[in-house]
Amino acid sequence: MNEAIEQKKKALLAEIEKLRHECYVELPKRIAEARSLGDLKENSEFDAARDRQAFVKARIAQLGRQLNQYNEAAAHAGDEKTVGFGSVVVVLELNSNTRSEYTFVHPAEVDPVEGKISLSSPVGRALQNRSAGEEVTVTVPAGEKRLFIEKITTLHGTVITA
Repeated sequence: MNEAIEQKKKALLAEIEKLRHECYVELPKRIAEARSLGDLKENSEFDAARDRQAFVKARIAQLGRQLNQYNEAAAHAGDEKTVGFGSVVVVLELNSNTRSEYTFVHPAEVDPVEGKISLSSPVGRALQNRSAGEEVTVTVPAGEKRLFIEKITTLHGTVITA
């Protein structure tokens, strides 16, 4: 799974580099052009370029934090045996006797339909730092769920079963 981490990091770095070019090369040109048109109070091109620049800077910061999270996860390689960032967890819901698989991703990558959730979600908080074979109770909007952790695949590919 280290290859998956490296691919994610490369994709993040590529997006950051593209956004940095836009923010520090293209947008200053657009701002300068808009500024040359005159009155800045009623200059929609100037406002739009400045708004875009602020958005791009915020996105660069967000991607930087996400990249740091992947770097930290990669640095803590090895024998982690509990649920954490990047883990794929198979749980048996004891109330309904159904299995679900969750992948713990960065909040920007959350997609509940695909089973991608963050550690800050109710299920994520309940499962975080838990081991295979443990039973947890989680309160969700639909009520309480009792989950039994059957299998954990860590970010680094280690598989732990109950």
